[in-house]
Formats: sequence, structure tokens, C-alpha cells
Amino acid sequence: MPRDSGASETPVDAPLLSHDGASAREQAAEALSPDDLLKLDQQVCFALAVATRNVIALYRPILEPLGLTHPQYLVMLALWERSPLTLTEVGRLLSLEPATLSPLVKRLETAGLVHRQRHPDDDRALAITLTDRGRRLRERALEVPPQVVERLGVPVSDLQALHAALTRVITATTPRG
Repeated sequence: MPRDSGASETPVDAPLLSHDGASAREQAAEALSPDDLLKLDQQVCFALAVATRNVIALYRPILEPLGLTHPQYLVMLALWERSPLTLTEVGRLLSLEPATLSPLVKRLETAGLVHRQRHPDDDRALAITLTDRGRRLRERALEVPPQVVERLGVPVSDLQALHAALTRVITATTPRG
């Protein structure tokens, strides 16, 4: 993001500890004035929010021919990895609440991609399984990641590093217990 002051940014690949034992975060905070800390272009939440909106918008025309929205694509990705899954398991994998996930799964069932039925081992659990049509859709979905990478125009190695960094953020912000 552009900066309007001469303050230096901490490089992404900077060591976590400097030679004097200060963390990269402490060094970065020291390099920024209190006013810099409140600048919009310095906010991680802003960068994540804009990047999220933009990336999901980039997926929209790629997923449209598959008949999927981005949240439905995420559900299908989970099921292509392992089916059947309970609604609870899908929710845990996607960090979605049942109230958000249930309508998604119902729409996928209406589209003929999944079946919802009571889990054979637990009547309280709802098992989600792929239909033949849902399994076949996976073949077409193999074209999605390369198209996303191409449209982003970012080297795969940079995307892998971003994924690793975001995974650390997710881990750090996920409630434990």
C-alpha cells in the first residue's frame, strides 16, 4: 500500500527478532508515529476487507458457469475432499455457523449437487453427501484455481506465502476452547 511518509515498513520477510532481541512488530511500531498508526493504509483489517471483497468478486465470473456462488464453492471443496460430512463438520471446516451453512446446503441440494439425510450413526446429525452430479462437477472445478491465479497476476509462490501468513492470522484469531 502506498505510504505518504518516509517511515520505513517492516518487510514481510523480516526476521521475527532483531539482533538486539526486539520483535519485528516492536520495531515497526517504533518506526511509525502515533498518527501513522491510525492511517487507513496501515490497518490490517482494511487491507483484509478490501482484498477479500476483490478476490471474491474475481471468483464470481469463474464460478458462474459452474452454477456456484463462492460460499457454495467452499462447501463443495470440503465435500470433494471428503464425503459424507456432517453439517457440523462442514461448519467447523469453513468456520461457518449452522444458520449460515444450512441455506447454502439446501440450495446445493436443490441444484442436485448434494443430498442431506440423517447420519446413519447419529440421528441428531445431518450427513451431507455428494450426488453423482456433484462429483462430476469437480472435474470442471479443476479449472478454477488456474483461472484465479491467472487473473490475479501474482506468482504462485507469493500466493502460497500469503496463504501461510493468513493461516497464521486465522490460528491467532480463532477462539480456543
